[in-house]
Amino acid sequence: MLYKLVIFDMDGVLFDFENFWIKLHEALGTLVEGKKLTKQYLDSDFNMLVDAVVVNLWAGKDAKQYYDLVESIEYLPGVKETFDFVHKKGYSSAIVSGSSIDVAKRVQKDHGAMHLFANELVIKDGKITKESYWPVAEGTKEKAEIITKLCKDLDISRLECIYIGDSKKDIEAFKIVGKSIAFNSTCPELKAIATHVVDSKNLTDVIQYLE
Repeated sequence: MLYKLVIFDMDGVLFDFENFWIKLHEALGTLVEGKKLTKQYLDSDFNMLVDAVVVNLWAGKDAKQYYDLVESIEYLPGVKETFDFVHKKGYSSAIVSGSSIDVAKRVQKDHGAMHLFANELVIKDGKITKESYWPVAEGTKEKAEIITKLCKDLDISRLECIYIGDSKKDIEAFKIVGKSIAFNSTCPELKAIATHVVDSKNLTDVIQYLE
């Protein structure tokens, strides 16, 4: 199979934490309530989670902590080398993540990621507003839908895609691509359906499977 597109999740794959939004709760001082709401609604009512967090906890807060977090989170080892390899091979690259679009834009600026799909907080006048956009939502079905549409737009088959993910939110996406790599994952269900499993925190260890 000649692959044409490599797709990356972000949290846990490019960065060494499971959930950017939990990191943001820490930065904004809403961690206790945020963890409670996430546990209650993440898998059952995502829209309720968004309202409870963005509208009731974050709206009106200074956005400086948000932007500081976006710029300060550290890449896992090997991210630069892996993107360099992907682009040298002539593959397109994409990010499909339930994380922040501003983090995805940082990866684009730093490493040339070509197609970005992530969620967005709306910032106005230096404040987090009640407005937000969640095209990837929590990701379970949305990631697979986004990949399907992207492939159609690029006029390629889903089987010509390689997807690198780490969590149960990536399972449906793994099912539809030609090659799936469970990287730095603690999810047995994901590992069970992956075409390859890489138990590592250095992203260059996936390069052997990108040929």
